[in-house]
Amino acid sequence: MEPRASQFKVILGSSSVARQKILSEMGYEFTIMSADIDERSIRKEKPEELVLALAEAKADALLSKLQTLHNKETDVKPTLLIAADTVVVYEGMIREKPASKEEARQFIKGYSGGYAETVSSVHVANLNTGFRKGEWDKVEIYFHDIPDQVIDNLIEEGSVLYVAGALIIEHPLILPCVKELVGTTESVMGLPKALTERLLMEAL
Repeated sequence: MEPRASQFKVILGSSSVARQKILSEMGYEFTIMSADIDERSIRKEKPEELVLALAEAKADALLSKLQTLHNKETDVKPTLLIAADTVVVYEGMIREKPASKEEARQFIKGYSGGYAETVSSVHVANLNTGFRKGEWDKVEIYFHDIPDQVIDNLIEEGSVLYVAGALIIEHPLILPCVKELVGTTESVMGLPKALTERLLMEAL
């Protein structure tokens, strides 16, 4: 049986390594494009509304780029675009990527012995039919105490500086500090598999 992905083309509108890894695990071949939008210019009160609006804005930016390219192609295969966004919610406050090492440290210290949520959105567009749909997914994360040494090492290593809420739960340093996860790791990493799969199928 040929891979599903050979029946249609997939474009992942994200430069996130974690999202690329998840989509590969799902068995898709895809090309990568990244949407350069000013995320901070889009503001919403509710995290669910914010991630939906951001993923939609990323999709908008990429669709206008793609439309010109797509018109030149005579490919009969449907082309599906996936855009996504994730924020961390802590004590009711929306957290995006930390602005500095200090902010990242403060974020992670707050999770120690505490609780946070991630809200992730997926937006799928079919370039051939114009179909578009976005939905969100939420995960609750409960933490053990996170030792200062672990926080120092995380900041030093640096990858937490480039993710929402400075939170990478699958990181070998933070993984032992996660007490309980209500939801899936992939959703926290930025691409909930079941939701992505469902939207792709609906878009076809």
